Amino acid sequence: MNTLVLASELSGRVVVTLGGEAVAQIKDVVFDGPAGRITGFTLSGRGLLAGPLKQSLPFSHVHAVGPSAVMIVSKTLFEDRDAVVGRGEADRGRVPGAPVLTEEGIDIGTVADVVIETGTSGRVVGFEVAANDNLDPQHRKVFVPRGQSLAVSGHALVVPAQARHFVTDDLPSFAAQVEAFLTHMRHR
Repeated sequence: MNTLVLASELSGRVVVTLGGEAVAQIKDVVFDGPAGRITGFTLSGRGLLAGPLKQSLPFSHVHAVGPSAVMIVSKTLFEDRDAVVGRGEADRGRVPGAPVLTEEGIDIGTVADVVIETGTSGRVVGFEVAANDNLDPQHRKVFVPRGQSLAVSGHALVVPAQARHFVTDDLPSFAAQVEAFLTHMRHR
């Protein structure tokens, strides 16, 4: 598994061509919740006074998401903003702020952020959840694995009940919890 990053940390990250040219910044991350992946990014220009661009970056054109930049082959790969934002999977609602429910109907908190695997997959591996008493009596922000089947919309995120047993409160150890959770789910 590649390094994990919060989706909110990608906002503002520079987009760089393989030739070393900084061509844009990430404005927003767009998700396909049911597929559990990034569909692309909306962009803004570089610099203090630069605003949103009318172009977007579909994830299929991303060479890699790295710890410091999103790498692309060329800025000619940018597409019209609707290529990412106008897709049906992008209009299912905002993920952050959505209530998190187990498949048994237990409310365990609200989505604070989305955890993404860096590299070339764009895979959503879990969520940072502002936990309630049903998940963590201390009401900390914790990380919960996504699971294979996922229901997510602006109304609710539904996670497998077993995901509650693979929670951690720090991102570096979350990768191991995700792997353990996926192994557990395969052997059920």
